[in-house]
Amino acid sequence: MRRGGTYRSLLYLALSFPLAWLYGLMVVNFGGIWLSFVIGFGPLGPFILILLLLAVSWALALFERALARGLLSVAFTPMAPPLVGNPSLWARTLVHLRNPVTWKSLVYLLARVPFGIVAPLAGLALLLGTLALVLAPGVYLAAGMLYNAGFGADTSPQEADAIHAVLGQLGTHGQVEPAALALAFLVTISGIFLLVAVLHALNGMAFAWGWFARAMLGLSVQDVRLAEARAVAAEARGRAEHAEQGRRKLILDASHELRTPVATIRAHIESLLLLEGESLPERVRGYLGITQREAERLSLLVDDLLMLARADTDELRLEVRPVAVGEVVEEVYQALGPLAEREREVTLVRRVAVGLARAYADRERLAQVLLNLVRNAITYTPAGGIVSIEARRGEEPGTVTLAVTDTGSASPRMSCRMSSSASTARMPRGRGARAASGWGFPSCAI
Repeated sequence: MRRGGTYRSLLYLALSFPLAWLYGLMVVNFGGIWLSFVIGFGPLGPFILILLLLAVSWALALFERALARGLLSVAFTPMAPPLVGNPSLWARTLVHLRNPVTWKSLVYLLARVPFGIVAPLAGLALLLGTLALVLAPGVYLAAGMLYNAGFGADTSPQEADAIHAVLGQLGTHGQVEPAALALAFLVTISGIFLLVAVLHALNGMAFAWGWFARAMLGLSVQDVRLAEARAVAAEARGRAEHAEQGRRKLILDASHELRTPVATIRAHIESLLLLEGESLPERVRGYLGITQREAERLSLLVDDLLMLARADTDELRLEVRPVAVGEVVEEVYQALGPLAEREREVTLVRRVAVGLARAYADRERLAQVLLNLVRNAITYTPAGGIVSIEARRGEEPGTVTLAVTDTGSASPRMSCRMSSSASTARMPRGRGARAASGWGFPSCAI
């Protein structure tokens, strides 16, 4: 009886009565509102009304949570999981419709109507009955005083006799009897115990409803943990994407910065090699030749790195247009033929069919892919071997086949089909299909 939470529970039950009438009136008037929305908005009326009903129920659920938290000290879980990113209004609406609390709050508000009527009335009846028992001595003394009091002139003898009869039933006949007063004090003691029991019962009723409110107006523990796990995963994914963007930017910036010093080194080496033979010792010239080849290789690696970085950052733009495949083959042959014969003792041959149609491709990317594949074939072909580049008409009409083969055992064979009448072709399955498509190369397989 000294605990403040007891009276906060009684206040909560007392407030339930007017709230129940308010929610009941809203439910009764819902039919008329539904009809007006259907007439006013046509087919969209029910949908708009449902959204409005959900919005109102959500606001009332927030009010009920605040009321239960303030008066019943109920600890609620969140009503909705945290939103990831910045979703649109439609996405937020879909998330709200999929949230189980959205629909459980409607059930809660409907159950609030009968509870708000029955619980306060039952509590009031119990409290009045126990308070009457607690005040039994005062009632007994007040009845004796009223029995001896005179009635007004407007009170008839019959009415006075009836009042005396009722007071006589209370055990008083105008005088205080010690036995009756002692019995009234015993009734008071028992009434105090009953009052404590009633307060406990009302407290339990409020606690049970608070538990029901917590279950209906908040996510379950499993949903909260799942939402927290999703939020952690989304945060980790965001950090990973940010790190990946940083990595790509670093590669792109580094590739841009490396091109200038590499080009400068190549230019100076070429300038030294242009000197007269008597002015440059043969051994130094040999060293410069090796340095030149390594600088060229480094330049190619930087170009490849820059191209891959652009592809990762979606900055690679393909210029697809008709390309003379024979010219690309001849360019690669002239660039790598001397290198293959001098460094690897490998013979590089090429064969281009006569009257070959132009193919739709990006010329720079085509030459880059072909250079890489031929360079790999030269690397993995033993001394005395042969690497062949062949461009011929494809087996399918309107295509050109570009093939790189070698006599080595570890190098993969490459075959590409390029359309001579369209910018794209079918992508066959194979170990090199993904790599080739990443370069923007038309339909390759290794």
